[in-house]
Amino acid sequence: MLRRDIYNQLKDWKNRQHHPLVIKGLRQIGKTYIVKQFGAEFYENCIYIDLRANQTIHSTFEGDFNVDRMVMSITAVDTTARFVPGKTLLILDEIQDCPNARSSLKYWDIDGRYDVIAIGSFLGVKGFREPYVRGIPVGYEEQLDMYPLTFKEFLCNTGISPEIMDYVSKCFKEHESVEKTIHESLRSLYLQYLIVGGMPEAVNSFFETHDLNLVKSIQKRILSSIRDDFGRYKSSDGSDRINEVLKLRAEACLDSLPSQLSKEYKKFKYSLVNVRGNSPEKADGLQYLVDVGLVVRSFNTLEISYPLEGVKIAKEFKAFFIDTGLLVSQLGDELPQKILAGDISSYKGAIAENMVASAFAANGIGLYYYHAPSGSPELDFLFEMDGETTIVECKATNNRATSMKFVIEHQKKYGVHPAIKFADTNVGEGKGFYTYPLYAIGFFEWNSESNIIAPVEVKNLQVPDVAK
Repeated sequence: MLRRDIYNQLKDWKNRQHHPLVIKGLRQIGKTYIVKQFGAEFYENCIYIDLRANQTIHSTFEGDFNVDRMVMSITAVDTTARFVPGKTLLILDEIQDCPNARSSLKYWDIDGRYDVIAIGSFLGVKGFREPYVRGIPVGYEEQLDMYPLTFKEFLCNTGISPEIMDYVSKCFKEHESVEKTIHESLRSLYLQYLIVGGMPEAVNSFFETHDLNLVKSIQKRILSSIRDDFGRYKSSDGSDRINEVLKLRAEACLDSLPSQLSKEYKKFKYSLVNVRGNSPEKADGLQYLVDVGLVVRSFNTLEISYPLEGVKIAKEFKAFFIDTGLLVSQLGDELPQKILAGDISSYKGAIAENMVASAFAANGIGLYYYHAPSGSPELDFLFEMDGETTIVECKATNNRATSMKFVIEHQKKYGVHPAIKFADTNVGEGKGFYTYPLYAIGFFEWNSESNIIAPVEVKNLQVPDVAK
């Protein structure tokens, strides 16, 4: 079993007061597997229902949402199911296929006797089905996004010791060089991760065989399987249908990504999407890729300021794969050997840049960059931390971060900002910025300071005596 960070999040959820949990994410990233393992370890009774495969059980959620009636209906279909208060986890998989099951979460929550985890892959897809007639249980559910394995998760599954992880983290925090042998080992593992990525089947295969040809065949099969679902939606009678126009647009947008990322300026251009239609129509295809969790977008900003969402240019963005391994699998048979040899400069640095984008996304960091109207300076990423904007340059080699240095030197125009350079080198420091190795992206702690605010004492407040 691959160790995943989300497992600790599930344990935290169980051990505190909680609502039913909805886990979202791209297909084949291990959502079902991890939840089943969690249920088997922490509950005496774990009841699993696949709402896509088992259409019969949909009737359970068609009447009133009385929990005892739903329990009776489920146990009538699954005679092995046992509902014991406080000791039972109900897993509702593919919940997007049964909207009434999603609506019922409110009543499982109010009842409180049983824990419920729902899993879905199309929950954010516009037009997947008719609107929820009985409503989404706002305030009665929690949501958690799941992603492919991050580089940190990949490392932890290699058997690297916690002491080494702590040592390297300490080096980054204190801006000290990582010992050479450890640095070279982590660099090699980083290069391997660029090729393998974080899709669990590909990772498991790599750890078992180290056969990159097998890994690539798995990645292509995963992408093919994801493509098969493009445009899928539920008709009014509940049957599966395909929106062929949307499917063609989504496929064309996906096929264009390698050429989009090979440009010097990687702004996504609809003119490079080989399908009929104008830009707004093609945009439906790209939005679909975003909605199913395969692609993330990074938006250009009008300026380098805080908050970034307020200066975002909604129509100017780059598009990246959520998994760098899937990107590499689309870029040619010779590329893995180049990467293993340390050459990741192909495609204008897109591979290293995609790695940072996917890492930010998996950590809940909004994706932004800065590209001046004149074309220079161009900063690969901007992100917010502790109330300020940090600027980031990402170099596949150890080239000079010209744009970042320009911004630092012109503080009157661009402001004063923390600055980071990720490059194929060890820890270092420049004038106004720190340099970290590319693999450092797996070690950064992105959580901001606590958002818990100290309470204000108001009990003893008195109205002043204005007569005095």
